[in-house]
Amino acid sequence: QVQLVESGGGLVQPGGSLRLSCAASGSIFSINAMGWFRQAPGKEREFVAAISWSDVNTRYADSVKGRFAVSRDRGKNTVYLQMNSLKPEDTAVYYCAASQRSNVFGMTVRNADYWGQGTQVTVSS
Repeated sequence: QVQLVESGGGLVQPGGSLRLSCAASGSIFSINAMGWFRQAPGKEREFVAAISWSDVNTRYADSVKGRFAVSRDRGKNTVYLQMNSLKPEDTAVYYCAASQRSNVFGMTVRNADYWGQGTQVTVSS
């Protein structure tokens, strides 16, 4: 089992920045990839970014490329999502996820094995 706890959400103005954190505990050794997903009201949960647990590979959704950056600190068992140049359409609940089955290039909502509780990000003036 892997437990994930997100933090760092909040209200920010358009053009602003936020950093989300996801602390992992439990069977960390079993993780292949960690990812960030988001779900806006009335919409399906969608992929945002992912990072390999064992190397430096990353992947981003087209909608966030150049604005968001995913990173990890294995010493702290923590993954981060730095979000810059935020737009109102980035407003959503952001979820951290861990996959044992998939690598970073194939991680999706369906093959994420563990989820955090979610943190709200609201971009509004």
